[in-house]
Amino acid sequence: QVQLVESGGGLVQVGGSLRLSCAASGRTASSYAMAWFRQAPGKEREFVAAISQSGASTCYADSVKGRFTISRDNAKNMVYLQMNSLKPEDTAVYYCAADTAYYSTTYYYSISWAGSWGQGTQVTVSS
Repeated sequence: QVQLVESGGGLVQVGGSLRLSCAASGRTASSYAMAWFRQAPGKEREFVAAISQSGASTCYADSVKGRFTISRDNAKNMVYLQMNSLKPEDTAVYYCAADTAYYSTTYYYSISWAGSWGQGTQVTVSS
């Protein structure tokens, strides 16, 4: 397990951008695939994006593909989610998550996938 702390959330207008950050503890960040999930009030937590241990591979939900970019810096134990062209439906609490298995297909990224979760950071897109 790793400890995860998200930051970078806030209020942004439709069409704007935000970059979320996730700080991971430990010296073995490269052992973990990382992912972002989000949860709107009254909605199920849903998968957003994942990145492989090396950062060479990424996977995105259809709803964000082409707008969001997940990246990582293993030397700094950091994972990022760059969010562009934001829409009101992107409003949610965003959670960083980690596990030892990376998958290239969104089907596998249920909430049960993650072995570790961050506390979440609120993103609000105003219309």
